[in-house]
Amino acid sequence: MSEELVNSIRDAVSVINDPHMGISIVEMGIVQDISVDGDEAKIIIKPTNPGCMSVARIAADAKTQAEKVDGVSKAVIIVEGHAMADSINEMINR
Repeated sequence: MSEELVNSIRDAVSVINDPHMGISIVEMGIVQDISVDGDEAKIIIKPTNPGCMSVARIAADAKTQAEKVDGVSKAVIIVEGHAMADSINEMINR
């Protein structure tokens, strides 16, 4: 895994702010992990609240930002710790 590519992805998703707090999702610890396999990025997101109404938007934005990074052709977003995680993951990663 390319540490440089992971850092580029982290920088790209760090521009996304939690809509309630106005703080970067990276700074808040919502982005739990970023890994790369070839040209596919996997980002694990865990909202601070298991009923967070904004996590789908955050996940969609993270996917969009990550796929803008040179060297990433696909980003898979995995939401964990949310009441609707399975549904959100299915919707975001179609």
